[in-house]
Amino acid sequence: MEDYDNKSMEERIIESYKRDEEMMILVFAQWCVNNRLDPHALYLQAYPQQEGNQALANALALTVSEEEAGFISDDTVLGVLSLYSNDDLAYVVTEAIQLRRKAEDTKD
Repeated sequence: MEDYDNKSMEERIIESYKRDEEMMILVFAQWCVNNRLDPHALYLQAYPQQEGNQALANALALTVSEEEAGFISDDTVLGVLSLYSNDDLAYVVTEAIQLRRKAEDTKD
């Protein structure tokens, strides 16, 4: 019985982590949409070996237009990525933020 309880708990933890990881990818994808960036292209910059990533495809299917979405700050997306130690993607996002800020500065 104890082995069943341990296995069941372990399975619940894994499922919870997967759901949270999917939410992290959705936050990233929606942030990209909100900032007129291609989430697929940014993701591949961080993880070129993960072409056809199913979790990203699922998240992209759930994104909405910039007008329909709520605001996601740069700090929020970077914070969510750091929660999952997603350093490679956070680095690519940081570069995109810097490029956007430079472009905004040249407009002024």
